[in-house]
Amino acid sequence: MQSQILPSRAALVDRIALQFEYGQNLIILLGTSGLGKSYLLETFITDKYNDFNKAFVQSSAKLTDAQLMSDLLEQSFNNPLVDHNLSLSENFYQLLNQQQSGSCLWVIDGGRHLSEEFLIELELLAKNSPITLYIMIASAAKLPVEHAVEIHLERLPLHESKQLMGWYFEKLPHDEDPVFQAFLAEANGNPSLLLAWQQDEYIADVKVKDKVSWRVHLLVLMLLIMFLIIGLLYKSDMSDWWQKHYEQGTIEVDSTAIPVSQAIAPIPDTVTKEKVADIQPTAEGERKNDISAIMQSLNAGNEINEPISSDTLIKDEPVKELVQSKVNNEVDASSVQLPINEASSWYSKQNDSNTVIQLLAVTQKQVVDDFIKQYALQITAYTYQTQRNGKTWWVVTTGSFTSMNDAQQGMKNLPASILKNKPFYKKISKIKQEIARVDQ
Repeated sequence: MQSQILPSRAALVDRIALQFEYGQNLIILLGTSGLGKSYLLETFITDKYNDFNKAFVQSSAKLTDAQLMSDLLEQSFNNPLVDHNLSLSENFYQLLNQQQSGSCLWVIDGGRHLSEEFLIELELLAKNSPITLYIMIASAAKLPVEHAVEIHLERLPLHESKQLMGWYFEKLPHDEDPVFQAFLAEANGNPSLLLAWQQDEYIADVKVKDKVSWRVHLLVLMLLIMFLIIGLLYKSDMSDWWQKHYEQGTIEVDSTAIPVSQAIAPIPDTVTKEKVADIQPTAEGERKNDISAIMQSLNAGNEINEPISSDTLIKDEPVKELVQSKVNNEVDASSVQLPINEASSWYSKQNDSNTVIQLLAVTQKQVVDDFIKQYALQITAYTYQTQRNGKTWWVVTTGSFTSMNDAQQGMKNLPASILKNKPFYKKISKIKQEIARVDQ
């Protein structure tokens, strides 16, 4: 077999051999000029039927029928005596009687130059030969033969066109080269035209750098899109996580310090003046527990595991019923506020798994009194005292709920002015730990 043959051509060689084995003794290969019929015939006679007596003849306009007959018979028999007064079939039968010959394979290229008489002789021999005789003729046009199998040679596909050129040219232009693309389109899979490529003449100024730059830009764009998608997914997952724990109440926050301006509205002028006066430094250069201390407490809380923030609102377990009636008359806070000792005793009697709603946490006792005084008839408030960062804190809570549904309902029943301060849930067990700090 020849050293190189394209996949489609190799498949065609096998197809022709299969037609012979099916009993078709005369095959005509049709194809326009330049498609590689001669190369295919050479491949076929070289690769197939190695035990046959093979004859390959290149027909032309100058080659007579007598010369063509002599060439075929001389390649099929040993030193044959050819009588030019006899026909091809008569000489063939006579030589068979004179010497024993095996199976024969005749391949004729240039069938369009064959005469009708010679074609008739070939058709008779293929049909009536006493020995196995396979005849294959390649022609650019249809031949006047009735009993023959015609196989058409197709043009090469684009990828095989490039493969063929790669065998004969060391360096081909890039696929993006417009001149090279136009050449492939015009060649239309014709091997003779493809091999006429003049590498020095068909060169386009294609910058490889632009190709690489384009790919780099595409890669960077893809990376940016990927990071953006990852960020959106991460944000969505975190939102779902917080929402899930917000509803289930699996996260607790010990305490919260909120600004006085949000906790009490309105504040009497006398109280405001007292708070402003407290901001002034003392003679020892220290500040009292004032409003700024409340604001600084937002970043405090290292002593407690959870961060303390006025915006922190983690719902743990919902609230029991609260009285929703609201009155404008102020009453004495002592009627609804338990003393510190009694409040601590009240918390100690509660079940550790119960939940309260923390409303306020400040470092000034007066702020707690004002807060309770304002909402005395709207909520039942309990206060306790704790220590944090060396300071004394007063914390206001309401309710003691055994289930989440009750705690949530209690939260909904709180006044709007309290809800804007973002109260949150706290376990009784946590409160007992904070009260215990005062005794240490």
